[in-house]
Amino acid sequence: MLETASQTGNGVGVLNEKPLHAALKAWYAQPGDEFEALVDGSVIDIVRGDLLVEIQTRNFSALKRKLEKLVVDHPVRLVYPIAAEKWIVKLADDGVTRLSRRKSPKRGTLIELFRELVRFPHLLAHPNFSLELLLIQEEEVRRHDPARAWRRRGWVTQERRLLQVVDRRLFETPADVAALLPLELAEPFTTADLAAALGQPRWLAPARQRGLAQKMAYCLRGMGVIVEVGKQGRATAYQRLQQHSQ
Repeated sequence: MLETASQTGNGVGVLNEKPLHAALKAWYAQPGDEFEALVDGSVIDIVRGDLLVEIQTRNFSALKRKLEKLVVDHPVRLVYPIAAEKWIVKLADDGVTRLSRRKSPKRGTLIELFRELVRFPHLLAHPNFSLELLLIQEEEVRRHDPARAWRRRGWVTQERRLLQVVDRRLFETPADVAALLPLELAEPFTTADLAAALGQPRWLAPARQRGLAQKMAYCLRGMGVIVEVGKQGRATAYQRLQQHSQ
């Protein structure tokens, strides 16, 4: 029998829960699910029969050991939201009074997953692991605190709020992830070629475009779906494994 965090006196999963995480958990839930259940010493967001569901709204690093331990004996699904559209809400120093609300020009896409997947790309090759991406509309609430975040002129992120889930995509194998490679990408290719083919928006600086392409190549190589096939100048050249092996 599964125990809940409240049954063991460990309510950290609920007490420290952020609004976005709580809203996604409520949206993802189905009848019969168990919440904040202890499995092999770890608190799990949602237990659905044999499936363990973890919802992570930020950095994957904190989950690496937990996921690597759980997939040995359990099917595990990691759910990760990407902001397809975002509105920035600014609050006054009192943390309550709304000063403004504007739409951010930034639009997230599925390939944003590679910024975090670099922590454990090998897990996608494990038969017990799957990753589900949710494209969402969200509000990012910022509070003015002059003593902090000087780079943002005193604006700090207070919380993120879910407005709507607009799409979802399940990745169960490395081949599912490899399908995110642009079809028009010629082979062999470098990360510079990949960055150009991804068609990232203008607001994303060239260095960040290249960085995302490098992370994508690192993940796909770690999953065994692309391989190094030499050099183009000083840059490493890659090719899809299926075509390389033919």
